[in-house]
Amino acid sequence: MRSKKPKQNEYARPQSGQADGSVRPSIARASGGRAREQGADRRGKPTRLSNPDSFLDELKADIAAFFEINNESSFSQQQVLDHFGIGDRKMKLMVHGLIGELIDEGRLLLDETGAYRASDEQKTLLGTVEHVNEQFAFVVLTGDGTAARDRDADIWVSADDMGGAIDGDKVRVVAFSDGSRRGARRSGRRQEGRIVQIVERGRTELVGTIDVWGKYAYVQPDNRRLYDEVYVSGDNIGGAKQGEKVIVRLTKYPEDATGRHRLEGEVITVLGAAGQHNTEMHAILAEFGLPLDFPDGVEADAEKIPTEITAAEIAKRRDFRPITTFTIDPVDAKDFDDALSVNYLENGNYEIGVHIADVTHYVVPGTALEAEAFERATSVYLVDRVVPMLPEKLSNGLCSLRPNEDKLTFSAVFELSPEAKIVKEWFGRTVIHSDRRFAYEEAQDIMDTGAGDYVEELRLLNALAHKLRAERFRNGAINFETPEVKFELDENGVPIAVRPKIRKDAHKLIEEFMLLANKRVAEFVHRLSTKGKPNTMVYRVHEGPDEEKLRVLSDFAKRLGFKLTVDDPDQLSRSMNQFMDAIEGRPEQNMLQQLAVRTMSKARYSTQDLGHFGLGFTRYSHFTSPIRRYPDMMAHRLLQHYLDKGASVDSEPVEDGCRHASERERAAAEAERASIKYKQVEFMSRMDPNRVFDGVISGVTEFGIFVEIPENSCEGLVRMSDLTSDFFEFDKDNYRIIGRRSKKMFTFGDAVQVRVKETNLARRSMDFTLVGDTGKRATDADLDFTSDSRRGGSSRRDSGRRGGAKSEKPKAPGLREASRQRGRDKAAPKGENRRGGRGRR
Repeated sequence: MRSKKPKQNEYARPQSGQADGSVRPSIARASGGRAREQGADRRGKPTRLSNPDSFLDELKADIAAFFEINNESSFSQQQVLDHFGIGDRKMKLMVHGLIGELIDEGRLLLDETGAYRASDEQKTLLGTVEHVNEQFAFVVLTGDGTAARDRDADIWVSADDMGGAIDGDKVRVVAFSDGSRRGARRSGRRQEGRIVQIVERGRTELVGTIDVWGKYAYVQPDNRRLYDEVYVSGDNIGGAKQGEKVIVRLTKYPEDATGRHRLEGEVITVLGAAGQHNTEMHAILAEFGLPLDFPDGVEADAEKIPTEITAAEIAKRRDFRPITTFTIDPVDAKDFDDALSVNYLENGNYEIGVHIADVTHYVVPGTALEAEAFERATSVYLVDRVVPMLPEKLSNGLCSLRPNEDKLTFSAVFELSPEAKIVKEWFGRTVIHSDRRFAYEEAQDIMDTGAGDYVEELRLLNALAHKLRAERFRNGAINFETPEVKFELDENGVPIAVRPKIRKDAHKLIEEFMLLANKRVAEFVHRLSTKGKPNTMVYRVHEGPDEEKLRVLSDFAKRLGFKLTVDDPDQLSRSMNQFMDAIEGRPEQNMLQQLAVRTMSKARYSTQDLGHFGLGFTRYSHFTSPIRRYPDMMAHRLLQHYLDKGASVDSEPVEDGCRHASERERAAAEAERASIKYKQVEFMSRMDPNRVFDGVISGVTEFGIFVEIPENSCEGLVRMSDLTSDFFEFDKDNYRIIGRRSKKMFTFGDAVQVRVKETNLARRSMDFTLVGDTGKRATDADLDFTSDSRRGGSSRRDSGRRGGAKSEKPKAPGLREASRQRGRDKAAPKGENRRGGRGRR
């Protein structure tokens, strides 16, 4: 027989005024029961129900959640009443009726003893675990791939309810009923749930640093979302030595039902000593599941491809070899996948060809080469190297549009008027012969000075690009210029300089013509649709921004003296561009740009024709980089299929490819950011420890303030515990902290001075120390922030005295806030949850 008594009191933490350790939920307050956690001023005063229907819905959801949480036990009605602290006769009748409704709906079952339990047919949702904190995780629900991720739909899962799942696992989760009626937008909390099944493990290998203890060892994962060490027995250490970076194959996971027991594994690769350049770069690739080398079969496939272009193949294509053609790329580039041709027409117009490497001529379905390209989906760009999607024979050889060589290409050719208006366009396979290879800096110098090869053609292209760009912004494109950095490394890979990348006209020239080609290919395929059914195509989609996030950004910008109008969707792009112009050159520029970017959805690949908000395009594809992006190869094949009068293809396999490519793109971007962060930390670790840097506050959290150094874009944390002059409270709605005694205020965008306190290469993090008394004093208006913001609170409530200032004892929070605070501070005690306890887990 099932246990009928929830073991809550054995573990529950007493609230204020509760000596017995029981946790009374909000329901007891609503029924006129003693609201003990609220203090004596509320005792004995019944609460008037302003909306009985809403209250009954909430009570019903709470009862359902109680059974769902305690799904392994059965309870009598009296036990349910005791659990919720209900003694009032009318409330008892309400509970009786609501339990009956839950039985009628099939959510509760009545067993042979007269007790109730949760139905075994609980609805589960499929998703992927993001274990963002030791105390909790989110389950990101699996969509159909046709919509951007809605973070408000993520399911919050306590560490106690993980069921043995770790970050990256595909799982099934039960969402608790009491969360379904509370959207995150209303309460600031996401729906909560419990993982009930692990469908598929997300990772079979991981990278970390080994700690050898004689006959056994532990590996500390590099991945910040894995919080447990991996046990390795002595015969599975694989010769690894103390402190080396290794790749471990996981052989045992925590038990699914209880989440107990440890991760176990075996060392399969020793990467080398931690801290060495190559070791760390390989470790980053391994951490994000990215490949180090090509399998032998792939290289063999590449070697079999003939290098000669036959006359028969040339005869099938439009010949652009007599036309002036050149490439413009980074100075250190080795793969040139796009070229521009310029032809002056007798009618005064210009024929501009955008020529893209014809990768799909060489990489054909059914080969190991094709399978590997699909699996990788993208090239990966770390600080010091490129991990290509295709073997070197293709990426740097056959498919690279090197000068003075005939090359096979897929082209978008436009007849443009002097005003950059499209008169005609043509798409198809071509052959070209590049006359010149330019680096960006070289092309820019020629345009600036008027001296050098093809100066007339370069200046013409630049003039046309300026007109295309102006037209794009008139049509709603948004000018997001996110800063990037470039490292100068010595022969050992040690960073000796960090510089911001400067984008000039030569970069923007190429960008505009690539955007034009991508846009027009998408439009062309759509126009070829027949029978009223749009042709299946790979689109690069970017949905509009989150309205609530936009309002928060607008309110914050207003406090800093900038205007951003977000109420009129038709004028949003114009307002955003005016906002970007207004902040240009200001200390707050980078931070406000980052906040603006965060309001936007992330671009992704899809067969759904959703448009590209950031570019202001109705439809947009990726056509111009097939050497480094698999979706471009997909687009080439689809375009040729429709040029050959083919019918629309089945969208499902194409959508699967889009989803996979989007996932691999995210992993590659995370690896790139990790390599940049590692090199920034390494660079700062070599600085004079007494050097003072000018910085700007780039983030504010309850545990400290992040400061970015503009000269090298390095970012570090000033911890709240190091701000010893006062007790600082976190005002989350206004991105700032304020000292209780001194009223000193540090806010997002403030200029400060810092010194490096500590660098941690293993964690790729830096701590800064604030230099001098740089905070400005808060005004009365600054101090008038809401109680909710205060409860976002100081991260030092246990700090006692700070710099001689007495720490005020905060008000005892209500149950819901106390639960929220426990979620931030530490895992809730076993057997406890925010709805008043749980049974045996």
